This record gives sequence, C-alpha cells and structure tokens, in this order.
Amino acid sequence: MKVDLRQQLKASHTPEKIRQRLAQGQSHSYLRDFVYGAVDGAVTTFAVVSGVVGADLATHIIIIMGMANLVADGFSMAVSNFLGIRSEKQLLEKARLEEKRHIEAYPEGEKEEIRQIYTNKGFSGDILEEAVQIITANKKQWANTMLQEEYDLPLNQVMAWRAALATFTAFLLVGFIPIAPFLWNYLSQYPFTNPFLWSSIGTGGAFFAIGAIKSRFVDKLWYLSGLETLVLGGAAASLAYLIGDLLKGLA
Repeated sequence: MKVDLRQQLKASHTPEKIRQRLAQGQSHSYLRDFVYGAVDGAVTTFAVVSGVVGADLATHIIIIMGMANLVADGFSMAVSNFLGIRSEKQLLEKARLEEKRHIEAYPEGEKEEIRQIYTNKGFSGDILEEAVQIITANKKQWANTMLQEEYDLPLNQVMAWRAALATFTAFLLVGFIPIAPFLWNYLSQYPFTNPFLWSSIGTGGAFFAIGAIKSRFVDKLWYLSGLETLVLGGAAASLAYLIGDLLKGLA
C-alpha cells in the first residue's frame, strides 16, 4: 500500500503537474453545498411530515404542508447561502482595497509586516530579505499575501449562484422523499397501506446516505457519519411527531 501511494504521489508531483495544479488554484466544491442542502431538506421536510402525521391530519394536509415547507425552506436556505457567499466576497474585496491603500501610503510598514510573517515561518538573514523583496516587488502578490497571512481570507472565487442552485436542488430532491409516499397514495389507485412507514424508511436511507457522503468533508468514517446523520435526523422527526401528537386536539 505504501509503495502504491508513493508511486501515485510521485506521478502527481512532477514539476509540470505541480505547476498546472498551482496555476488552477484551489477550486470550491459545490458538492459540499449540495450535501448540506440535502441534509437540511431531509431533516426539515420529514420533521414537518412527522408532526402532521402525529396530529393525525388528512393526507392532503400532509402534502400541502410538506410541499410548502419544501419550496419555502429550500428557497430560504439557497438565498441564505447566496447572501453568505456574497458577503464573504465583499469582505475580501474590502480588505484588498484596504491593503492596497496601506501599501501605497506606508510601504515600509507593510514590508515590515511581510518580514515578520516570514520570520515566524522560519526565514532569516539574507534569505528572509530576499523573500521580502520578491513578494513586495509585485503589489498584487503583496496584497494577496497579506490577505491570506494577516486576515486569513481564502482567495479562491466561489460562484454564489452556483452554490445557491446546488443547495436548492438538493433540498428539493431529497426533501421530496418524505412526501412521496403520501403523494403516491393521493394520486394512485394502488395506495400504500402505511405511507408513513415508507416515508420513514426512505428518509432514513437518505439520512444515512447523505451522512456517508458528508464524511468526505469532515474526515470521519463514512458509516459513523451516516449513523450520526440518521440519529440526529430521526431525533428531529421524533420530536416533531411527539409535538404533533400532543397538540392534535387543537387541529
């Protein structure tokens, strides 16, 4: 296994491969936006369905409330993601302009910041001074270095509308699963005997699958991440069902 990994790393770390990778920069994974949209879609929609079932309301009420939650919450989450990413980009541009003004107004002080940053990284003597001169010779690179090292801001560009679309799409697709058996019963001549059971099974499978996929981003074993999402999603649904059962007399 170690030999295989070494060979893989050797093949991907040629000067040309490294140059291409660095030129492309770090790209944003919209799969992450999709996964978290799916998690929220499954949890919230199944919670609504569970609450309405707990209140012992009619099938058409379950469909109406479930679909209303699906569209409204999905859109709200997508908008929140869009605005959050826009705010991050605006913060980055504000910091960039501020750094450029500082560089123009007092370059000696900004050079000293670069010097101390690279001193903390282990540079010293002539090598340190050479690194400072190289970085500060290009004002764009100078400002970018300050954004990363001083403000800890990422420079990779994220398309806010793509992230929002990924979130909204995932929310609709996965959030529809809890409603599907009830909609089938409403439209079909061959209804399920217990649509809530099928809704629970389908949503439970979605919870586990989403958690397993999420493990790619949280560095956790896939089955543990799947079980965690299943348990948390099931807890939210159980709470909603309990509240619906307690308040069904008001319906």
